[in-house]
Amino acid sequence: MRLPLALALSLILPVQAIPASAKAPLLQCAVVADVASGTVLHREGDCDTRMPPMSSFKLPLAIMGFDAGLLVDAHNPVWDLPEGEEPAEHAPEIRKADAALWEEKSLVWFSRVLTAKLGMDRFAAYTRDFGYGNADVSGDPGKNNGLTQSWLMSSLAISPDEQVDFLRRFRLGQLPVSDRAVAMTETVIPTFLAGDWTVHGKTGTGYPLVDGKPDRAHPLGWFVGWAAKDGREVVFATMQVDAARGGPALGPFLRGAVLEELPGLLAK
Repeated sequence: MRLPLALALSLILPVQAIPASAKAPLLQCAVVADVASGTVLHREGDCDTRMPPMSSFKLPLAIMGFDAGLLVDAHNPVWDLPEGEEPAEHAPEIRKADAALWEEKSLVWFSRVLTAKLGMDRFAAYTRDFGYGNADVSGDPGKNNGLTQSWLMSSLAISPDEQVDFLRRFRLGQLPVSDRAVAMTETVIPTFLAGDWTVHGKTGTGYPLVDGKPDRAHPLGWFVGWAAKDGREVVFATMQVDAARGGPALGPFLRGAVLEELPGLLAK
């Protein structure tokens, strides 16, 4: 049975502070805000704790790529899997991809091609200028891997509250990027229906860091994005650290919860 989005929560200290030997209880947040007014319509849980964004970072990466002119539209350019890079475990057959397929299949290797083309200076500047979480794209200490790893269980971290703030500025055209970059990004973020609401969002799945290492006993999941109906628009972020559900399924699980619960939540 699917758990409701507004699950009664057992709040804990930030997962990063839990000793590796401890069993982490559930950590969860769901926050929804009106785009036009900024009014928080729903906020429940530990929404100010920062976690690695994982593949939810593909949304700001798309904005960067389109603004920099590296991405032209949803289907151009098409990039090849680089030599030495592993294909996605969940999509090993995909060795060529455009921006739409990248976002749909959540291809890490495509993200790394994009960040390599951006270069560290532009990548860091965009992340900083977006006000995205702690904006730390340095990567793992001493490994010089910020361009390929920083958003994946590494240095970059963001809270659900900060995700919603970033998304609202994106929807209001307040990011320091071109209008075309915003419009093109809208075309590649996966789209879903939640009742009469059209939802655009990106999942992310991985593990929180404990003592600087991924805690693979407690999967981390994200689903972030925006939803529109009859001229009204909201932004949302949901995040969970779970001791029960398996890692690869947690992001999609949260997406399913949002799609099921969002219409009723916004009808209140």
